[in-house]
Amino acid sequence: MTQLKGYERATYVQRMFTRIARRYDLMNRLMTGGQDIRWRKQAIQLARLEGSASLLDLGTGTGDLAREALSQFPHAKVIAADFTLEMMRVGEKISPLNFSAADALHLPFNDSSFDAVVSGFLLRNVIDLQKALVEQYRVLAPGGRIVILDTTRPTKNILSPFIWIHMHLIIPAVGGLLTGVREAYCYLPETTESFVTAEEMAALMASTGFKRIGSRRFIFGTVAIHWGEK
Repeated sequence: MTQLKGYERATYVQRMFTRIARRYDLMNRLMTGGQDIRWRKQAIQLARLEGSASLLDLGTGTGDLAREALSQFPHAKVIAADFTLEMMRVGEKISPLNFSAADALHLPFNDSSFDAVVSGFLLRNVIDLQKALVEQYRVLAPGGRIVILDTTRPTKNILSPFIWIHMHLIIPAVGGLLTGVREAYCYLPETTESFVTAEEMAALMASTGFKRIGSRRFIFGTVAIHWGEK
């Protein structure tokens, strides 16, 4: 699947998330042992919202990050945006949010519209990572913060064989059983292994113009949170 390029890949990703939308959150909990909840809490803390600050949750899926933002900052103005309508429909059944259809490469928002932009497991799916970062930079107000929670290509270590087994055998088997779409959970390890390293992500953020960049790694280096300021 990762060999697909451009519009063909974008269409594949959109259709894939449409097919797994109903079980998406459950699989996230199972794949991470529930740790993704903790990562989302940390991502929102790093957004450092104050008062009625505005936040864009980009690639919101069913709205997990947006709900966490409203839990921590009840007065924040939160928009939950995604380009897969079925994911947002599932999210609306969980609880209403200010959902918006949006393509990460062509955001339908004015310059300097948000005090923070957060994303959870979005960027490994976009067809142009640099352009996605440029768009987030554009819609951030000066001094605004970006927070990225995503997979990252792990370095080789003594645990690498066990990581490979978990990603290539266990996750596809469980994902196929629960969703009936095994190929979607073969896509996950492929995109993780072909995605940028944590260091490369930081360098891309810097080249986009972000300052005060930092990162944290989790789950044996396969997941990272990056943050920075405009």
